[in-house]
Amino acid sequence: MKKIIFSDKAPKPIGPYNQAVMVDNFVFISGTLGILLETGNLVEGGIGPETRQVFVNLKAVLESANLSLDNIVKTTVYMTDLSKFAEMNNIYNEYFTKDYPARATIQVAALPKGACIEIEAIALIK
Repeated sequence: MKKIIFSDKAPKPIGPYNQAVMVDNFVFISGTLGILLETGNLVEGGIGPETRQVFVNLKAVLESANLSLDNIVKTTVYMTDLSKFAEMNNIYNEYFTKDYPARATIQVAALPKGACIEIEAIALIK
């Protein structure tokens, strides 16, 4: 059975998709950008501030399903510039400190709204 997950504490999707979808014991979280809820615009400052805002938005969606970052078992990180990988990775490490999820990091030509980073995730309901 499929259940749509929506948080009014995270930006609304910018296209025809949901913030997240729950199926059985998994929550599939759509690609999340560093968009500020208040303005609908990307946070300014590049990879660092965008990465932090991505996690703010991911946490809001997870919380609406009564989950936390600890439930994430897999992430896919899309970046427009892998030379910024170390900076992203240091911030990522602030949010996942043990039992790290599996992860893939991919460089892409461009992301919506001119973002530097987008992260999608799969969470397990324990």
